[in-house]
Amino acid sequence: MSNQVTVSALERRIDMSVPLAEIDKDVEARLKKMARTVKMPGFRPGKVPYRMVAQSYGPQARSEAIGAAVEKALGEQIRAQSLRVAGYPNIEPKDASGTDALEFTAVFEVYPEIVIADVSAQEVERPQLSVTDAEVDKTLDVLRKQRTTFVPVERAAQDADRVVVDFTGRKDGEEFEGGKAVDFAFVIGGGQMLKDFETAVLGLVAGESKTFDMTFPADYHATHLAGQTVQFEVALKKVEEPKLPEVDAEFAKSLGIVDGDVAKMREEVKANLEREVKRRIQAKVKERVMNVLIETHPIEVPKALVEQESAQLAENAKKDFEARGMKTKDLPIEPAWFAEQAVRRVKLGLIMSELVKSKELHAKPEQIRAIIEDFAASYEDPSEVVSWYYSQPQRLAQAEALVIEDNVVQWVVSNTKTTDVTASFDDLMGNAA
Repeated sequence: MSNQVTVSALERRIDMSVPLAEIDKDVEARLKKMARTVKMPGFRPGKVPYRMVAQSYGPQARSEAIGAAVEKALGEQIRAQSLRVAGYPNIEPKDASGTDALEFTAVFEVYPEIVIADVSAQEVERPQLSVTDAEVDKTLDVLRKQRTTFVPVERAAQDADRVVVDFTGRKDGEEFEGGKAVDFAFVIGGGQMLKDFETAVLGLVAGESKTFDMTFPADYHATHLAGQTVQFEVALKKVEEPKLPEVDAEFAKSLGIVDGDVAKMREEVKANLEREVKRRIQAKVKERVMNVLIETHPIEVPKALVEQESAQLAENAKKDFEARGMKTKDLPIEPAWFAEQAVRRVKLGLIMSELVKSKELHAKPEQIRAIIEDFAASYEDPSEVVSWYYSQPQRLAQAEALVIEDNVVQWVVSNTKTTDVTASFDDLMGNAA
């Protein structure tokens, strides 16, 4: 016997009862089964009197019988009503004294009903960017700056130079903590030192000293200095100017071109850039597509799924910290911190799942193969990487998930108003000044 009550959009309560006679019958069957193998001192296996078995194992058998009866009754009701349960039901026993039945209430959430919305009125911008020699040159400039060397010069310090200094800071005539250093090197304009300190060093030549006042910002990380005016004495010991490597055979070799062929290096840089540009464009389109799905499907999501997702995100954050060498034992990482992100992820997961099912957007084997080969293309031995993916079902599943995601993106893009927009290389690659 059962009675279902809708508590909220997703929460359900089902009142049920199971005849005690059925439970007693199951208890007896369980005890008889135990009696065949149970061991007790003074008796051979299988020869222990039923009464003694019931006395020792009765509570365990009754607990198991009740659990099985509740599970069976609830399962029958869930199947009969075609309910899709999210998370685990909470079983609440009811006071059934004076009756011949076990009565209980199952409280649980169900998955929301999702109807794929019409997205034709939505807009999706697709950034467009062709990689030319100009983009290759910009990238090579970045790579050259990463390999900057510094050479000593006998002139006044200027912007972008690396300088070596001794300095002493005093507040009200007294040296303060962290305000003294010997043979301290920094690049002027590199952001390592406060701007006023860098400005004071500009124009000095090796062997010169200078005393100047400086006020720390109000939000300075060392609170005992925040907003305080101090006096620094600085002695410049060395000036070095930056030297960028030439784009030659040696530079090409440093980028992995064994024979030092500069033309081949430019081709590889361009190919890598084209892959990265494609990836970033796809990421921007995907972000907009996911927003479209959220905006056009205002659904409520089960709290149980959000809690599970929040816990998983917290665990991922913990592992990420540990991978960086941080000890997380005493670091509280609360799942609640990730609740907003979890809600979005659960919504997208449910919407995409329905979209894949209703529009048949499942991953095809050839699509999975193509995405894996694309991953492998940037490695020295692509075939080895492909074999690595196919050697583990879990790795294949990750590739399959990406293909499904791509299929969803393509479906949304093909069903919305799409506009091609010329993208800035610096904006797309995150190099904007």
